[in-house]
Amino acid sequence: MNYNFFQKKLHNLCLGSKSIKKSLFEIEKLIFHNSIKIKNEKHIFITSLPRSGTSALLEFIYSSNEFGSLLYKDMPFVLSPNLFSKFSSKKNIIKKERMHKDGMFYNLNTPEAFDEVFFLTFENELDWENNFLKYIELILIKNKKQKYLSKNNYNFKRLHKIKKIFPESKFLVPFREPLEHAYSMMTQNLNFKKQQNDDKFVLKYTNYLGHLEFGNNHKPWFKPDAYKDTSSINYWLEQWFLYFKELLSLKTNLDNCYLINIDKFCNNQNYQIDLLKKLNISEKTSFTLNYKKKIVEENFDKILFEKCKKLYIDLENN
Repeated sequence: MNYNFFQKKLHNLCLGSKSIKKSLFEIEKLIFHNSIKIKNEKHIFITSLPRSGTSALLEFIYSSNEFGSLLYKDMPFVLSPNLFSKFSSKKNIIKKERMHKDGMFYNLNTPEAFDEVFFLTFENELDWENNFLKYIELILIKNKKQKYLSKNNYNFKRLHKIKKIFPESKFLVPFREPLEHAYSMMTQNLNFKKQQNDDKFVLKYTNYLGHLEFGNNHKPWFKPDAYKDTSSINYWLEQWFLYFKELLSLKTNLDNCYLINIDKFCNNQNYQIDLLKKLNISEKTSFTLNYKKKIVEENFDKILFEKCKKLYIDLENN
């Protein structure tokens, strides 16, 4: 993360205080939100465990140019995207590899998971649903679009809440082979720990965004049962099992929730086309998907892995 001293201070100011975040949002609403509602509510919300292919799916759909989303250039003013876009001198820059060091690159016009900042600020308040609706509208006003596209790994616990606000929206949940996925999460956790130890601001940054998936501020999605050591692949394999077991239960009453096998999605063009048809999205996407399978040589709990494999088949059949 190559933020200079001024940029770090600006992030601390804009994202470190709930009162400032609320004030920026109120100013944004006052100036830019009008009585005209966005009529199209066919938004798309991508959610899953990290390292499941959510970013690739986000960029693939965003490349259709049919959706508005939060972008890197909206940082750190993610709660007032219209206001500060008028003063911003940010220009598009050459893409660089993101801090995950996973071969995915971004620039200022790349969409990213920033709307968790809204939930951290407003979700526990009585009028959060109304504010969320307005927030989506403000993002669409800025982008001059009718449909919103979000990637937020924590929205899995809000599926029914969001559906209540936007009943015509669709939810996409990518999943991948459990052992390989668990290994990817384990190695990414080590990567973020190192970065946070090397640069204290990285820890602040991930806290500001509510990205607690990896690193020294990691919080498990579910209370660990047999495995609590995050340096063990079994911890991540157990989290995989608990997460997708719960997700299948949540999906029962969601007819607009689609499970996406990311292994097939990245390697099968017909699978991609079928998904675009389901979502009523143009096939004019331009994002290239790169996916390479990894050989996992870690020792793992064979019984737990068998349970995960059976659940993986259930995900395939849903």
